[in-house]
Amino acid sequence: MKRVILACVGVLALSGAAAAADLPVAPAPYYKSPVYAPAYNWSGFYLGINGGGGWGRSTWSTTNSFDTSGGLVGGTIGYNYQMNQVVLGVEGDLDWANIKGSTSPGCPVASCTTGDNWLSTVRGRLGYAADRFMPYITGGAAFGDVKASGTGLAGTDTTNAGWTLGGGIEFAIAGHWTAKAEYLYVNLGNVSCGAACGAAVENVNWHANIGRVGLNYRF
Repeated sequence: MKRVILACVGVLALSGAAAAADLPVAPAPYYKSPVYAPAYNWSGFYLGINGGGGWGRSTWSTTNSFDTSGGLVGGTIGYNYQMNQVVLGVEGDLDWANIKGSTSPGCPVASCTTGDNWLSTVRGRLGYAADRFMPYITGGAAFGDVKASGTGLAGTDTTNAGWTLGGGIEFAIAGHWTAKAEYLYVNLGNVSCGAACGAAVENVNWHANIGRVGLNYRF
């Protein structure tokens, strides 16, 4: 009897193994490859607007250095060329400005005023592309008018060329749009003002720190 039972158990075991062998094999789990977005490319032309403020110093031959300050707003045009993570560019801008200040001590008349009504720069840029962020340094030529006047006198309004140096950071925000924040030191050198400023000759110096933000559209 025992042998019959063992034989039945053996048959059942073999039948179960055979049935298991006939079951369909479960497919291996499917893993979807991750999607990698291409790195942002900074190459190309762009147009934009910018605005901010300036604070600086002016000195006349007969006065101590005095503060100047005010705002500016204008337009920007530029081009970038990216090589790996290095971005080379050239940028120009033209801004309306209202940066001025005045002093009395040492002035040949009641008050001496230095101002700037427009400012333009043409600069090279060297940036490092960290995908959608790009810190950069920049420098080049600066142009603007230096207005020097004394109380009750015509004064002078001279277009002068100087230099600028600074840096900033630009980042891509959406589509073709980028935004930036930058600092520039601008020095427009010296201009001369004589009788129109109430003196034989006054050498007037103007330099400023410019902080501004901008919005660019890349083509």
